[in-house]
Amino acid sequence: MPEHKSLHLTAFMRPVSLHTGAWRYPGAYPDANFNLEHLKSFIRKLEDAKFDAFFMADHLAVLNMPVDALRRSHTVTSFEPFTLLSALSVVTEKIGLAATASTTYDEPYHVARRFASLDHLSNGRAAWNIVTTGNPESSKNFGRDEHREHGERYKRAREFYKVVTGLWDSFADDAFIRDQQSGLYFDPDKLHVLDHQGDELRVRGPLNIARPVQGWPVIIQAGQSEPGRQLAAETAEAVFCSPRDLKAGQALYADIKGRAKAAGRDPQHVKILPAAFVVIGDTVEDAQAKRLRVDSMVHYDSTVASLSVALGTDVSGFDPDGPLPTDLPETNASKTSREAVVQLAREEGLTVRQLAQRYGGYSGLAFVGTPETIADEWETWLATEAADGFTITFPFLPQGLDDVTQRLVPELQRRGIFRRDYEGTTLREHLGLPRPENRFFV
Repeated sequence: MPEHKSLHLTAFMRPVSLHTGAWRYPGAYPDANFNLEHLKSFIRKLEDAKFDAFFMADHLAVLNMPVDALRRSHTVTSFEPFTLLSALSVVTEKIGLAATASTTYDEPYHVARRFASLDHLSNGRAAWNIVTTGNPESSKNFGRDEHREHGERYKRAREFYKVVTGLWDSFADDAFIRDQQSGLYFDPDKLHVLDHQGDELRVRGPLNIARPVQGWPVIIQAGQSEPGRQLAAETAEAVFCSPRDLKAGQALYADIKGRAKAAGRDPQHVKILPAAFVVIGDTVEDAQAKRLRVDSMVHYDSTVASLSVALGTDVSGFDPDGPLPTDLPETNASKTSREAVVQLAREEGLTVRQLAQRYGGYSGLAFVGTPETIADEWETWLATEAADGFTITFPFLPQGLDDVTQRLVPELQRRGIFRRDYEGTTLREHLGLPRPENRFFV
């Protein structure tokens, strides 16, 4: 493997663990998802370990699951991302601050303004995770009876991205003179009025905030459907994805990088960062026992509900000991999630009950072992072009996070595949990304 090639690591922190049973694990903080002091401790540990970014997803509604399952979910209450990241920006100096913002249920001027503010407050550490919002229940919180169709959501997302980035370019980098002698605060010739008139959006501009420190905050994209991959290839600088295994990771990596090249972009400026559930033990058997224990913390009510969410349809009426029906009703939720469930059931011949148990806790890509065995696997992913790094999701906190930062990271550093210190101060510098030129002021 080339000596210069190293991993990028981000931490998935909203909810603080994607595992349904995480909050019940012995020694875990049950309120970790909604306790500022805990969250400040977590981000400081991640910054000490030189992580690229602290990544917050977002939900615009409580998860669409029966109340018997919802009452057991630690996702039902959590902080709004911008509010929390603004608070965390003042207790950190270098770690990136990534937040999700919806292109379906928000307005581009709001999104551009929030991210520009966060980028200035953090001295260049903001990142925007572009999502189209998969949860149909979200529509009811924004005055709509029906969720927008999948294709329509991605059409709006493309235009939304164009408008937001155009608003970030409202001012030239040197527009603000602030000459006290002449009384001239900024140069009007270095202000651009966007005046966007599109199929979906009408935004005059300009943005009432100076151009972000990074030019544009880093762009993250999280979809794996056909339109999601294409949007990532055209716009994303980091891709949050969920391949099932090494082979699937290699295929996804090649596909998105190939699309980026075809779109006229440098594939090296698109970082593929799969979600990785990491459980560390003194031995592989010890790690496997921890995984089994956290899985056992998931109540059956939650397993059925989680499977329903993944499929986008209620499975409570299915025969639990029979196969997954082949004639599932159509869904307007996440296509990627649904296809992954159907494929898993078909490949492994799982019953509905077995499938529900798998999805009740955490069903995605997992690395369960010692620091050495996990580092071995990650070296393979890096060397065979399956990933540029990982977005780590922890099995429980604080111990799961401590295991990664205090045991796995030193092993990666010893092998020379992860930094020992930050070389810059902005998230773009951490990820090796160029600062975009202003499209209106070259």
